[in-house]
Amino acid sequence: MDIFFPFAEYWWLYASFLGFVLAMLALDLGVFHREAHVVSFKEALTWSGIWMVLALTFNVGFYYYTLAKFGDPLVAKQLGLEFLTGYLVEKSLAVDNIFIFVLVFNFFAVPLKYQHRVLFYGILGALFFRAIFIAIGSVLMQYHAVVMFFGVLLIFTGIKILVFPDKQPDLATNPVIRLLKKILPLTDKAHGHNFVVTENGKRVFTPLFLALIFIEFSDIIFAVDSVPAIFAITKEPLIVFTSNIFAILGLRSLYFLLANVVHKFRFLKIGLGLILTFVGLKMVWLNQFFDGKFPIALSLGIIGGILLASILASIFIPQRKVE
Repeated sequence: MDIFFPFAEYWWLYASFLGFVLAMLALDLGVFHREAHVVSFKEALTWSGIWMVLALTFNVGFYYYTLAKFGDPLVAKQLGLEFLTGYLVEKSLAVDNIFIFVLVFNFFAVPLKYQHRVLFYGILGALFFRAIFIAIGSVLMQYHAVVMFFGVLLIFTGIKILVFPDKQPDLATNPVIRLLKKILPLTDKAHGHNFVVTENGKRVFTPLFLALIFIEFSDIIFAVDSVPAIFAITKEPLIVFTSNIFAILGLRSLYFLLANVVHKFRFLKIGLGLILTFVGLKMVWLNQFFDGKFPIALSLGIIGGILLASILASIFIPQRKVE
């Protein structure tokens, strides 16, 4: 399948988007969150809306740019829908990260006013690693065997979510944390917003740094599912990169918006399992019935329908009381 926006020709478009992202992050931390504070529900709602509006504005601009560049409304519509579908998939999968954030912050007793700082630097790392994974994926996903492998992996992951109960991980016995405690000089004392401090003339890492590293490691694990999932939607690296980044950028505000209520959306995990299974089936089976490309509008409808149904079911189906 031809790529409309190869990196070698459109590197300036990637660079411009990355510059915009870095400018927004600098504005976020340097102006709006210069002083550590507890992020209120109103603030989280506002920033969630801002990131969503920016993503949709980019989507519209991308559609018209594609239309002007190639002069084909069908191509512009196809690529525009691919971005929207990819963004929706990544946004849905990102919700799974919130469960981990809640667990990590509780385990390391990270004060509310410092959680934004941890997530900010965690997302900077996520941007770096996602860019690497997407660059590698854009090469590997050209091979049919690799597509089949990741398709099967997504199906397996989706079925695992649907069939097996979700067990809360025990961070006290997590091998990553245990390894970090062995190889790094650490302190058990909290030192405000600092990741590294000096104690008795020795540089040591604080619990805040451990929380940051574990969140970073968790995102790498999640990327194993999310990056192949969006490559199942589109083969355009530019769309994969921009939709992925927009979903990640909105993750911080989404966390502060949903952290206290995410456990109430008990059917959301089932929805995510169905979405991963569907995306995996597209890669290994369904595409062949549509000349190698499952209709993007139908994909958007199925994914959006599953996500909406899981949210509505969580709201309107009463939870059984345990006697």
